[in-house]
Amino acid sequence: MGSVTVEPRARMAWQVLVLGFQPFAAVLRQQEELVGQRLLGTIPDTLILVEHPPVVTLGRAKQRANLRLDPEALLARGIEYFEITRGGDVTYHAPGQLVGYPIFDLRQHGRDVLRFCRGMEAALIAALGDFGIAAGAVPGKAGVWVGEKKIASLGISVRRWVTFHGFALNVNTDLTGFEVIRPCGEDPDVMTSMAAILGGPVSMDDVRRRVRMYFAEAFSLGEGAAVSR
Repeated sequence: MGSVTVEPRARMAWQVLVLGFQPFAAVLRQQEELVGQRLLGTIPDTLILVEHPPVVTLGRAKQRANLRLDPEALLARGIEYFEITRGGDVTYHAPGQLVGYPIFDLRQHGRDVLRFCRGMEAALIAALGDFGIAAGAVPGKAGVWVGEKKIASLGISVRRWVTFHGFALNVNTDLTGFEVIRPCGEDPDVMTSMAAILGGPVSMDDVRRRVRMYFAEAFSLGEGAAVSR
């Protein structure tokens, strides 16, 4: 069973928004709204869990050489394209991938962006461990890895200490979709998924529950209300 190491302190209130299957643009707008609300203190720390239709996003690094198709060609394949403000380079979202967007106030979490990212990694590694997948971090590389294969990508933005964007964990993702990019400069076949490792589909509900549980552990959060929308 996975576990994360945390410093003992009072557990804080938070909420989890389970959005099901939503277009990227709609959830991007929702993140912006939630960041504003978190800055005002009208909502607690919030984790969005969602799946997206096929979409390529390019982060602040903007290494367009890592796009193997131009935006018009992507659209012709039914893949949306967005340039956004998160850290990192290019990534791909698609059905079967659990995407998490933490809207967290880092003033409540040590004002340490790197520590926050390590906490996200630790939560995902612990969740994967519960499925018998030995994952870990690789020095000098972002995300979560299983051996030489990447199973989860991370990239956040921070506005006045409030985070948005987040992580993408390949659960049952069709990995051929990654052929349209070079994920963070790597060959597309660097990517893997839980289903590919375990030899069959994995319950997304079970993965969501584990991710929620280990996020609570990593960031000293309480039980948390799960809200489906």
